[in-house]
Amino acid sequence: MMENDTQFLEYVVKALVDNPTDVKINRTVDEMGVLMTLSVNPADMGKVIGRSGNTAKAIRTILRVVGMKNNARVNLKINEPEGGIKKESTMKSVDEAMEDLKL
Repeated sequence: MMENDTQFLEYVVKALVDNPTDVKINRTVDEMGVLMTLSVNPADMGKVIGRSGNTAKAIRTILRVVGMKNNARVNLKINEPEGGIKKESTMKSVDEAMEDLKL
């Protein structure tokens, strides 16, 4: 299969981000299909994922269509940058929040 999927993904993502030179795409093929792993500059993560993940969903949907045209199942994995913010670490317990309120 030609790598139309890689070209498409690179074109779309580079158009979205502020640091297009940091866009890296790794394409692997196995019995499950094609897995495309995307890495971007940490500052551009929000642009690639979008509000509520809508941009990432749209990119994945179109990639699947490109894959279907070539009789391949295409999946996209977006690498989280090192030191990414985890929701669990930003959450406080009720007791911790009450402690913060005490002056």
